[in-house]
Amino acid sequence: MNMHLATIAIMAVNVLISLKGFNDVTFFDRYKFAIGAIKAGQRDRMVTSGFLHVDISHLFMNMFTLYFFAPVVINWFGWEKFIIIYFFSLVAGSILALFFHKDEPFYSAVGASGAVTGILYAAILLQPDMRLGIMFIPIPIPAYILGLAYMLYSIYGMKKRLGNIGHTAHFGGAIGGYATTLLFKPDLILTDTLMVILLAIPILILFVLEKMGKI
Repeated sequence: MNMHLATIAIMAVNVLISLKGFNDVTFFDRYKFAIGAIKAGQRDRMVTSGFLHVDISHLFMNMFTLYFFAPVVINWFGWEKFIIIYFFSLVAGSILALFFHKDEPFYSAVGASGAVTGILYAAILLQPDMRLGIMFIPIPIPAYILGLAYMLYSIYGMKKRLGNIGHTAHFGGAIGGYATTLLFKPDLILTDTLMVILLAIPILILFVLEKMGKI
C-alpha cells in the first residue's frame, strides 16, 4: 500500500513527539491532556496530547490503524480534507474529554486515538464494504465490524479507566470524523442510510450511559 505524503508526515510527527515523551517526563507532563492545566489556560494541550503516546504498543496501534484507513479518505476527498478531518477529530476528541471529565482536575490522557478514530469512521462511512485481514483470523473482516468493535472496546476502557489512554477522545474523534464526512459528502445520508445509522449507535450508547451515570 503506497502511503501519501500527508499520512507519512502525520505519522512522523506522532513518532518524533512520542519518542521525545518516552524519554523526557517533563516534556510528557507539560504537553499531555490534563484537565487542571487546561482549565488554568494551557489549551495547547488539547492538540499536543494527540501526538503523545503511553508506550510503543500504543503508538503502533494508532499508526497501524491510520495506515489502513488514511488512503481511503485521501482517495475520496484528497489530502487537504484528510488533514481537516484528522485535526477536527483530534480537537473534537479533546473537547469531549473535557466535557466528560471537567470535574476531575487530576484526569489526564494522551494519544492520537481521537484523530485516528475520526479517520476510521470517515473511511468506513465512505467505503463500508471494504474488508480487512487481521492477524490470526483466517477470513477478512468487514471494516464496519472492526470499527464498531473498536468503539465498544473504548466504552469498556472508559468504564474501567484502562491505562493513561484517552478512551473518551475515541468518541469525540468518531463524532468529529462522522460529522465532517457527512458535511463533505451529505448524500451518504441517502445512499448509505443503514451505515450512517449503524455507526451512530456506539455514539448514542455512550451518551445514554453517561446520562444514566454509568460512565
